[in-house]
Amino acid sequence: MKLIRYGEAGKEKTGIIHNDKRYDTSAFGEDYDERFFENDGLNRLAEFVRTSNLMQVGDDVRLGCPLGRPSKIVCIGLNYIDHARETNATPPPEPVIFMKSTTAIVGPNDNIVIPKDSVKTDWEVELAVVIGKKASYVDEAEAMDYVAGYVLHNDVSEREFQLERSGTWDKGKGCDTFAPIGPFMATTDEISDPHNLRLWLKLNGKVMQDGNTSNFIFNIPFLIAYTSKFMTLLPGDIISTGTPAGVGLGMKPNLYLKPGDVVELGVDGLGSSTQKLVAYAKN
Repeated sequence: MKLIRYGEAGKEKTGIIHNDKRYDTSAFGEDYDERFFENDGLNRLAEFVRTSNLMQVGDDVRLGCPLGRPSKIVCIGLNYIDHARETNATPPPEPVIFMKSTTAIVGPNDNIVIPKDSVKTDWEVELAVVIGKKASYVDEAEAMDYVAGYVLHNDVSEREFQLERSGTWDKGKGCDTFAPIGPFMATTDEISDPHNLRLWLKLNGKVMQDGNTSNFIFNIPFLIAYTSKFMTLLPGDIISTGTPAGVGLGMKPNLYLKPGDVVELGVDGLGSSTQKLVAYAKN
């Protein structure tokens, strides 16, 4: 299945995509959140869809993040050798983990707001993994059993906040609107091989990133097993698996986002998203 959430921001209804058409599933009565995944929600939803006459949803309706707010977004840094090299970083001997605030989540086609005082806002197309059941000290051989599905994620980053301010990378990762996710979550049966997916990103129509998940340094089973040693992963949590080469930080000279820019990105089997950059404005 392909899960969507649609409608006004903060008031999204649930739905699915079937044969490239959107359908409402709000009568199912549950959001696509931790409780949903924890209680066999995907199988129950599939049965509901099979036995229900669903209302079609227009293609012009806004899409939100396809998941109800997860407990956490765990991100993996420098997981492609080409990206590590372009940023003058040594490929890590074990995964680099940082957290991205869930308040950064927006819909796949919502605007990205350049933070106040930012001059180094950057892009990162990523494949993100959705956890389907509670995971703690998971064996690598069993790790894929904990995956509910996959989503497209733009891990927007403010490089000055991330790299030039004291402390962790988190400062440059969790700004409002810095996590456009979607357009949909594809269940595992929709993606035959998550380790062979093309992912790409365009800035104002020009291709900046064009990579493949076959170039991971650390694959998905290893990332799940590794992360679960340091924290419990809850149903609905996201692990974002890193970005290939082609980010603004890696350009010579550096190239960063400015108001009016348009970013388009996609991953095989997970659709595409488009975000416009806007300047911060105090409400």
